[in-house]
Amino acid sequence: MDILRRNNVTITGNPDGRTVLLAHGFGCDQNMWRLTVPALAVDHRIVLFDYVGAGRSDPAAFDEQRYSSLEGYADDVADVCTALDLRDAVFVGHSVSAMVGVLAARKAPKRIGALVMVAPSPHYLNDGDYRGGFGRDDIDELLASLESNYLGWSSAMAPVIMGNPDRPELGAELTTSFCATDPAMARVFARTTFLSDSRADLASVAVPTLILESTEDVIAPREVGAYTHAAIDGSTLVTLESTGHCPHLSAPEATNQAITGFLAGLQ
Repeated sequence: MDILRRNNVTITGNPDGRTVLLAHGFGCDQNMWRLTVPALAVDHRIVLFDYVGAGRSDPAAFDEQRYSSLEGYADDVADVCTALDLRDAVFVGHSVSAMVGVLAARKAPKRIGALVMVAPSPHYLNDGDYRGGFGRDDIDELLASLESNYLGWSSAMAPVIMGNPDRPELGAELTTSFCATDPAMARVFARTTFLSDSRADLASVAVPTLILESTEDVIAPREVGAYTHAAIDGSTLVTLESTGHCPHLSAPEATNQAITGFLAGLQ
């Protein structure tokens, strides 16, 4: 039970349905799934949680060394799955959490039986023919700005990440979420996120996988979605009629329809 308190685990939905874990991205918490939960909860048991350092997780559990690698976050997911004795659950991960899900499914193969990747990126840096969307100078500048003035960085970057400038309330919500995150912990997660390289891990995915991308996304451009799809054998790629990096907030109906359709097709 300490694990469940550590990650502020909450459970809702249909207790007799297949379990779906919803994993938030950088700078967010489980509240970011509030427009998705009602669409899934009728037929599925929903498990929400906050990564250590986010939301209402236990700040005393934060360990910079552990969370300087995506493996640390994946270990936490595996711990939660074990604590709840999950079997064949569906892991829905937004942004960097999609790659955490890949690692967690490998650590706990009997507990995670399918993956949904929402705006995933296995590597944010351009590398030869691989187009991750950012040059090394871009990432270095981003991290330096974040580390020197996290609140200022959040106010400037959150609306860009969200996209949809015609709907400023979305960017404002993400800004609020970013600013509510402890800056010291956010810096660690940001460096872990933007310098991670999970490309080699994609070939290990052996479960049904749905990849959702937006038509325009400055963080995970469509080249990244195509790469991820090609690297995961048997995966399904859906391009949503949405813009920005958070389609579960900017286009919830389309996102929910894609996820529920995928869940309905699972055995």
